[in-house]
Amino acid sequence: MLSFRIALIALLIISCKANYEFELQNVKQLSFKGDNGEAYFNADNSKVIFQSKRDKNDCDKLYIVDIDGKNLTEFPINEGAFTCAYFSLNDQYIFFSSTMHLGKDCPEIYKDPNPRKYIWPLRDYEIYRYNNTEIKQLTNHPGYNAETTIHPTEKKVIFTSLRNGDINLFEMDYDGNNVIQITNEYGYDGGAFYSPDGNRIVWRAWYPSTDKEKDMWKNNLSKKFIESVPLDIYVAKRDGSEKERLTNNGATNWAPSWHPDGKHIVFSSNMDDWREDYNAFGSNFEIYMINIQTKNLIRLTNNNTFDSFPVISKDGSMLVFSSNRDADNPRNTNIFISNLVNK
Repeated sequence: MLSFRIALIALLIISCKANYEFELQNVKQLSFKGDNGEAYFNADNSKVIFQSKRDKNDCDKLYIVDIDGKNLTEFPINEGAFTCAYFSLNDQYIFFSSTMHLGKDCPEIYKDPNPRKYIWPLRDYEIYRYNNTEIKQLTNHPGYNAETTIHPTEKKVIFTSLRNGDINLFEMDYDGNNVIQITNEYGYDGGAFYSPDGNRIVWRAWYPSTDKEKDMWKNNLSKKFIESVPLDIYVAKRDGSEKERLTNNGATNWAPSWHPDGKHIVFSSNMDDWREDYNAFGSNFEIYMINIQTKNLIRLTNNNTFDSFPVISKDGSMLVFSSNRDADNPRNTNIFISNLVNK
């Protein structure tokens, strides 16, 4: 009996280590000028693609760089604004969203007069795919169509769209056919990722419940921007059923994605930056990881500045993210990569 208890204790210790003791090591900066964000790995984790506003451009363009920081190249298409680029299975395509259908210029966006408010614009993006020789437009719905990520085994993508007067999640084939609406609750659903086995999804959401909140949401949509509201992280089956809320802290929890073990979600939040001076959460976002089953939460970054857009490599060894921690350009957001160590 004693040996059984010792073995059980050892198993519990190993289980705890496997689930909770992640940390970042060997953080390296990959971009050094402009404002950069949303870096995503290619199929073999050797490169990342990201968006950047630099070189006197008035809106984001796309860039690709090796994970060691070498061979930075600009995406060959650069007319209009760009966002949310993602490699397909086997790097056959690059999916991205752009305003190129509206012309080569950067479109104007709404700018809130309150500088302390964190907002992001809903440009009139359409989703495209590119395979080094051909560009194909996959959506044709005036409004916001973006945030495309891929299924791990099937030629399917999940994306966010404003096509029905509200922001919801949709799925479609690589060629834009067989569109299926996944969410339909009034409010914001966005930034979805498939689980490593492809059977579940994770995303960020906010569902206004009071008349005041609904009026605010309606006003924001009319001005085409998303306001920093109490976003929360949800998981569900691939079709949107059996939805489960993972966070409920009043903060802005966003940019969720999966650990390849399928048991953890990495995301960004300002939950630890409560500002007494204006009775609200501040702009210091940090990166966290949550265990889906136990809701155990660990904090991966500890800075006095913005850390967000965390994505883990398919083998679980690396985490790429965006941060304002660059001492030389603290007002710029840059791409960083680090080892993700399970101690």
